[in-house]
Amino acid sequence: MLAGFLVFLGLFLLVGFLSSRRSDGSAGDYYLAGRTVSPMLVGLSAVATNNSGYMFIGIMGFTYVSGLSVIWLGIGLIFGDYLTSLLVHRRLRAVSQKQGALTFSGALATWQGREMRWLRLVASLMTLVFLGAYAAAQLSAGGKALEVLLNWPVEWGAVIAALMVASYCMVGGFRASIWTDAAQSGVMYAAMVLLMIVAIVSFGGVGSSYAALKEIPNYLNWFAAGDLLVPGAFGAALFVVGWMFAGACVIGQPHIMVRFMALENEDRMGRARAWYYSFYASFFAISIIVGLMTRLHLGDIGSMDPELVLPVMAVDLLPAFLVGLILAGIFAATMSTADSLLLSCAATFTHDLLPSHLERPAIVRGATVAMTAFALAIALSGSQSVFSLVILAWSVLGASFGPLLILLALKRPVSEIQAIAMIIAGCAAVLVWRHFGLQGAVFEGLPGMLAAFFVYLLSALFVNKTKPTQVGAD
Repeated sequence: MLAGFLVFLGLFLLVGFLSSRRSDGSAGDYYLAGRTVSPMLVGLSAVATNNSGYMFIGIMGFTYVSGLSVIWLGIGLIFGDYLTSLLVHRRLRAVSQKQGALTFSGALATWQGREMRWLRLVASLMTLVFLGAYAAAQLSAGGKALEVLLNWPVEWGAVIAALMVASYCMVGGFRASIWTDAAQSGVMYAAMVLLMIVAIVSFGGVGSSYAALKEIPNYLNWFAAGDLLVPGAFGAALFVVGWMFAGACVIGQPHIMVRFMALENEDRMGRARAWYYSFYASFFAISIIVGLMTRLHLGDIGSMDPELVLPVMAVDLLPAFLVGLILAGIFAATMSTADSLLLSCAATFTHDLLPSHLERPAIVRGATVAMTAFALAIALSGSQSVFSLVILAWSVLGASFGPLLILLALKRPVSEIQAIAMIIAGCAAVLVWRHFGLQGAVFEGLPGMLAAFFVYLLSALFVNKTKPTQVGAD
């Protein structure tokens, strides 16, 4: 098991270090690989970044408990993601290049042709706090996998993932993240497909597995009562719409959107999206099947953490070397997201918060180490589940930045005060929604995004707006 795991970890490190041979040492190369990334690499990197440790750990636990109703999470995420991509991705790529923006915060702050310094500051601080928490969830996911499969303390896995990510990111920067993401995508997919096939075959095939799942009360009910805030058709529709908003929140995720900013040519965005959505949809479908099979193979797990069901099933069904592949797949998922998150944090800190004259290679790499240490400290605290922490960070960032980005892409005039008020409203609504425990019924990003749009509409009615220079791509 350990041998199989180490083989794939060595592959990831090798790919990351080899990427440094293409580096020219500039800030633009470290932050965005010089905007020379091919559509295939953009698509694979974006989907690996999106399908993080929560797919192997968090989604598995959610599926084990809730059953087939998890399908709406997948449908909502992908469909909402796709709709907003048609509006935002190409415009973001074009505007970021025209304005010379190297970070997501910088793109927002300069989109309308003038520098919005306070907006850059607020967006940067939001990015640091919530992407740092998001990265902590990825490191925690890796630690949970090692705890089950190798019987190591959960802290060891988080530390190992943090050290690996920091090492190749320091050497190769954004290009290392992109290249390793592509390799990690392949390992993630292979691991999930292997476990799906073995789980079904070992239970007697598709027919036997389906018959057994039907025997579990409400497990194949697409609209399980426990997931609905309001019973009946209206509650079901609300549940689906909520997860569509979750998908739309992807445009507020700096670590994913910078991948599309790095595309070699905005005219090739369609090809990048084709790679992204074909991989995304198929991987999520396979993950749901594997999650359902964990219930059949493990039965009642009692007090065990549901987020550990996938590695436990792997140990029961696979020979040791192939369990190492599953562990490598989990680690690939965590690292492909963690490196993106940490680089986005480091870029935001050095490029958006520090004075420009301090933006030196040593400081940029030091910031990467500092952000890794910050995320590791959160991960080692163990205060939140992987799924819960990911959803919180995803919701806050999506609700804070998503509505603003949509308005900018539509070429609507947004003043600096309006933009900041929208960010604050979106974040506050998500936190209030979670405080009252409503996130289990309706995705918390929905009220957050609606609150941000409401603030804009309200201010548009009562505040005199200045008309900014329009620089959005046609």
